[in-house]
Amino acid sequence: MTRIGLLSDTHSFFDPKFESLFADCDEIWHAGDIGDLKVLDAMRDLKPTRAVFGNIDDALIRADLKEHLRFECDGVDVWMTHIGGYPGKYAPQVKAEIFKNPPQLFITGHSHILKVIYDDKINCLHMNPGAAGRSGFHAVRTALRFTLDKGEIKNLEVIELDDKRFGGQK
Repeated sequence: MTRIGLLSDTHSFFDPKFESLFADCDEIWHAGDIGDLKVLDAMRDLKPTRAVFGNIDDALIRADLKEHLRFECDGVDVWMTHIGGYPGKYAPQVKAEIFKNPPQLFITGHSHILKVIYDDKINCLHMNPGAAGRSGFHAVRTALRFTLDKGEIKNLEVIELDDKRFGGQK
């Protein structure tokens, strides 16, 4: 059993709340637009981290990370990329591959919109944790926590970090 803390679009902001929110997690996954290598280093100091680079990430982050990560974790085939779209609107750069060789779990970022959608056409769960940073149009900063256990995805939790409209208060 592996407990995952999933975030995206931090845009150079490492929230101190991550330490308590992900304390019970085994790994942190970041779906791109990290923004600053210090954020990636802080996540790595906290927990083992898997991450991809996003469209705002600089050459230092791109030298450290890949655009796409395909891996197995606790029996679940996972594909993580920053710009991938979602069921019914997959991005052109992933569309052919996702239909040819679908993962069990497809993770994206980029939109700043939290989405969890099951694509029954390819038997794949799509997750986008929304945006955990302060930059962007989103009103509420979000992340996800879930468990992978012997090929199953379980115990999904939506985390609302704060509401940007009210000065960071909920």
